[in-house]
Amino acid sequence: MAAWPFLQVTLSVMTGDWQIGVLFSRNGVTAAAEIAEANATLLAVEEINQNGGVLGRPIGPVFYDPQCSPQKFREMAVRLLTEDGIKSIFGCYMSTARKAVLPEIEAYRGLLFYPTFYEGFEYSKRCFYTGSSSNQNAAQLARYLIENFGKRFVLVGSNYVFPYEYNRVVTDLVTRGGGSILDEMYVPVQATRKDFARVIRQIGKLKPDVVVSNVVGTGAVLFYEAYRDAGFDPAAMPIASLSTTEAEVAQMRPEIAAGHLTAASFFETLDTPQARRFVSAFKQRFGAGAPVTASAEAAYFQVHLYAKALELAGVDEPDAIARHLPGLEFEAPQGRVRIDPDNHHTELWARIGRLNADGQFDVIWQSETRVKPDPYFVTSAHDEWISQHSSKRQA
Repeated sequence: MAAWPFLQVTLSVMTGDWQIGVLFSRNGVTAAAEIAEANATLLAVEEINQNGGVLGRPIGPVFYDPQCSPQKFREMAVRLLTEDGIKSIFGCYMSTARKAVLPEIEAYRGLLFYPTFYEGFEYSKRCFYTGSSSNQNAAQLARYLIENFGKRFVLVGSNYVFPYEYNRVVTDLVTRGGGSILDEMYVPVQATRKDFARVIRQIGKLKPDVVVSNVVGTGAVLFYEAYRDAGFDPAAMPIASLSTTEAEVAQMRPEIAAGHLTAASFFETLDTPQARRFVSAFKQRFGAGAPVTASAEAAYFQVHLYAKALELAGVDEPDAIARHLPGLEFEAPQGRVRIDPDNHHTELWARIGRLNADGQFDVIWQSETRVKPDPYFVTSAHDEWISQHSSKRQA
């Protein structure tokens, strides 16, 4: 597990700084992914401060480790909002953490910047969502899977909010696309190897075309290992998983993950000048082996968006900052992004990656333009995809 070089930052915060709170876990089931997000947050802060800060004042981050506990996320958010007097908080990974923190953010009239891909179906005027929602990854991935592998799906997830909601979206997409869900199974968030025995047996029995996994953190590593040990071939029956990122793959042997798929707005291997600069700076700061995930990239650019809004507002009062964020754009590593004024989510780029033998994602598809967030699936985009897919089936 990577060290947290920024733990000392809290001690150096000066009263003249623009103070922000940062809530990512150093310990626990999703710590690997959260450390990547925290590192990216620090990288953005350091870049801004090296360029003179905001209006001549540095940003001073205060980091806490909630240890992947929703209760600790809530307690530490309250501490930041009350004892520390900090009103803008950057953090949370699992949806259970976000849902624990958000009522406190609203009660104390703060702001939450949330960089993790999530299930959608949520809006708060005090939250800005910079990770992908389901219409920016689930729809694209479902279409690719049906067109390239088949229509018979098995769904596996960790037992909490995101996997249930995401699997509901996938079920809708697959059934409308003429496919079927053969089974839907869940394991504990803190899964052990034995929790996957039934899952592996059922996959072997049903022989689906695709296994969609929303198993998170250390459980994802165990699932991929069990899948490999069972002799399943990813070329014929891949695991497609949003929750398996560079952070989880870094904990596996490369051959364990090879051939499996995911969808994300950013990959460490993205070959553009801004992506290469970001990855290079990240690894130079945190180590050559430090994984750079899509959520880390979102954690990075959301700090830069905050800094732009802070400069426009001239004060760090949350309502003033929030007035300047809708419509704001930034040249992020993934490409230019924009905060949607209608729903506080972010216009992002959609990509699909396949893991190669070196444990890196090869980008095999990407959107031609950034995708407008539609966290409630209220626009025609969903039906347009079904119509296009149905036309291809009939052709």
